[in-house]
Parts: sequence; C-alpha cells; structure tokens
Amino acid sequence: MILWIQNNLITTLYIALAAVAALLFLNLFSLFKISRINKKLKSLLAGKNGEDLEAIILNQNKEIKTLDKEIQELFDISNKIHNLSLKGLHKVGVIRFNPFKDVGGDQSFSIALLDGKNSGLVISSLFTREGTRVYAKPIIQGQSKKYPMTEEEKQAVKIASPMKNNKV
Repeated sequence: MILWIQNNLITTLYIALAAVAALLFLNLFSLFKISRINKKLKSLLAGKNGEDLEAIILNQNKEIKTLDKEIQELFDISNKIHNLSLKGLHKVGVIRFNPFKDVGGDQSFSIALLDGKNSGLVISSLFTREGTRVYAKPIIQGQSKKYPMTEEEKQAVKIASPMKNNKV
C-alpha cells in the first residue's frame, strides 16, 4: 500500500485535496445554517429569558385547558338544545277541503302538528250544515298506528314532514 502511494503520489495528493475541499464546503454550509438558526432564535427570544418563556408556555397551556373545558360545555349545551328542539311541535301542515258536495266552500280542514321525529297529532274538522265535528289522532313517526287516517290527514302530515321516504 505504501509502495502504491509512493508511485502515485500526485494522484494521492489530488484525492486528499478534493477530500479537504469537500469537508471545507460542508463546514461552511453548516456554519451558514447555524448562523440562520441563531438569527431566528435571537428574534424569538428577544427580551426574554428562559424563565419568562416557561411562564408564558405554562400560562398558554392553562388557557388551552380552560378553553377546551368551555368548548366541551358548549357542545353539551348544543346537544341539549338539539334534543329539546326535537321534542317541540314545530312542523305544521294544513289542508282545507270540502268533504260534502252540498256544502259550499272548503270549510273543513286537517292540521298536522309534529315534532322533530315526526310525532305529534293531527286535528281534523268536518263542517256540515248540521254542525262541525272535530277529531284528533296521535301520530308516531309520521303514521297513526291506532286510527286510520283520511287522505286529507295524510296530506297534512306529508306537508308537515317533507321527507324523501315519507311513510304516510
């Protein structure tokens, strides 16, 4: 090996110079990167010491935990409001009709009052010359399970609960 180096002394010298140049380039590149990082660090820590930064980080952590707790409380309140909204009667459908040809005008009607789950009641009034009769039927999920519904009552429920798969 030593003999080879003596015979190729110029080649060995060029290889060594190339290695030194590469190492010098890597060293300068690393120094440049470190200088940029130091500048960023100085701007980040300007006027602060380690204790100040630790206090700021701990305070931010405490505020994040407080905000997280408040967000969870708001989420719970939102769920309660949503559940209450499903219980209130807020869907209404009205149909006026004339069940008898000898009585003029659409004096009879069916009104569907439903909650968010399409449950509630339908009230129907039949107007005749002798008097007016009023009927009420419970509605559960868009249907009257116990009492048969008239076509007008079905229309009122359909108007009150516009769904793609209405089971009226």
